[in-house]
Amino acid sequence: MSTSLLYQALGVRGYHCQRVEYFEGSVCFTVEQPRDKYRCPDCGSAGVHGQGVKDRFLQTVPIGLKRTFVLLKVPRVICFRCEHTRQVKVPFADPRRTYTHAFERYALELSKFTTIQDAARHLGVSWDIIKDIQKRNLQRRFGKPKLKHLKEIAIDEVAIGKGHRYFTLVLDLRSGAVVHVGDGKGVKALTWFWRRLRAAHAKVQAVATDMGKPYIRAVREHLPRAVHVFDHFHVVKLYNDKLSAFRRDLFRDLTDESERKILKGTRWLLLKNPENLDPSRNERQRLRAALRLNKPLTTAYYMKEDLRQIWEQPDKATARRVFRDWIRRARASRIDMLVQFAQTMQDHRKGILAYYDYRISTGPLEGTNNKIQTMKRQAYGFRDHEFFKLKILAIHQTKYALVG
Repeated sequence: MSTSLLYQALGVRGYHCQRVEYFEGSVCFTVEQPRDKYRCPDCGSAGVHGQGVKDRFLQTVPIGLKRTFVLLKVPRVICFRCEHTRQVKVPFADPRRTYTHAFERYALELSKFTTIQDAARHLGVSWDIIKDIQKRNLQRRFGKPKLKHLKEIAIDEVAIGKGHRYFTLVLDLRSGAVVHVGDGKGVKALTWFWRRLRAAHAKVQAVATDMGKPYIRAVREHLPRAVHVFDHFHVVKLYNDKLSAFRRDLFRDLTDESERKILKGTRWLLLKNPENLDPSRNERQRLRAALRLNKPLTTAYYMKEDLRQIWEQPDKATARRVFRDWIRRARASRIDMLVQFAQTMQDHRKGILAYYDYRISTGPLEGTNNKIQTMKRQAYGFRDHEFFKLKILAIHQTKYALVG
């Protein structure tokens, strides 16, 4: 058999084919390395002497629908230069693996279009072999993301399973790549990231987080020169949570059954943006009826709409005036919920208005979270924790499509 065919088809170079055998629907090529090609695996010297051989059976890329194997005798040599006795290197396969480099590359290509189970079934190997190939490839490419060029980042936690299991993610807002996946949530999940960031001498200019005190302390300690931007989606979400609780307390205090009926089921109507109300379901009319029941509820609702205006101004000076006006009106309402929220806004004024220095948010992390949830559903969960984290680090290069 031509040695060029061995190389071009199977990735085997520097070996001669001794014979080809067929058994149980498979093909086996027995190959042998010429003695003058023996080299010491440590120093590379050609001054070696053979000390026996060991058979190695490797799976390679299939020919048609037939599984294909390579059987070779791996020489054991003693080196006259370094006086070590070792097996010579097999250039087309890694140590302690049952497949060739060509098989590994083929499996990775299949994995771009199929599930791990489908690729394993097609190649006639176990699920764990394909997963191990993917994991080592991901570790090599994404295991240690480069942090030197980080300029703008977002930090947030995502839920990964039942029982309050979380990952804390750090996202490069310019490239869209996840650069850190920490176990749990809070400051401890970022310890390894801060250490690597210092070692990389990165000059982070801006950070987007929610208004949590642990994040504020962590950013102040580790990135004192960076602009800390409080994510406006989290600010609006916090207000929506307060508004929902306010409506719930109001509903609980109502004694008139007809009024309770009007207010019941209006939670999502209060939280929806006016332009998203569905006219076919009379949502606008139902919302107006609920607002007529209680003046404080009406005030809180319209203050929610005005709150969004803080982030829709042309410049920081205008936004600052809108911000001060909102605080003044919230305090003048004498509604406890609004007064307390106004104080929260005032305490975080600098980070909220920093949006006009760097218009960043944790919004892209929400998109990444959607990808993570899609990936988890497609895989029916992940048994290997580290493999899951590597998949997240590579998720910016992942595309999902409906197959069928």
